[in-house]
Amino acid sequence: MIIISSFINSEITKVRDRINRGRAAITKLNRILCDCGVTPKTKIHICHTIAKSTITCAAETWSLKSKTIAKLNSTEMDFWQRSARISRKDEIRDNIIKQKINIARSDVADIKTKQIQWYGHVQRMEERRLPKEVTKWRPLGRRK
Repeated sequence: MIIISSFINSEITKVRDRINRGRAAITKLNRILCDCGVTPKTKIHICHTIAKSTITCAAETWSLKSKTIAKLNSTEMDFWQRSARISRKDEIRDNIIKQKINIARSDVADIKTKQIQWYGHVQRMEERRLPKEVTKWRPLGRRK
């Protein structure tokens, strides 16, 4: 039981670390995002190549909790608000900002798609492979 709880805690810290690294990348890109000379299409490419890849690395194995989803959404919207040069004080809704920049899918939707693809990959593995054994494992006994 201690091993599982320490595994869950380490997973939570890994997700937080990924989100913090993504926020740091967004902060470093602030000058480029606020530049009027950079086209929105270029900003979208920057988002996908730098910020999104930094945040979603190894996201196939994450267990998405509501707090994690909220942090991912807020990090993504921070990027889009900076690139659209919109302040939080303007109180513009997220969906309006996404329409303005022509963003169809969120990072959370992409992570869920990756998770489904990973699950299918694991299901096609041989029975003796560790990832498949882990997905089929059921704990013994009952919870108190």
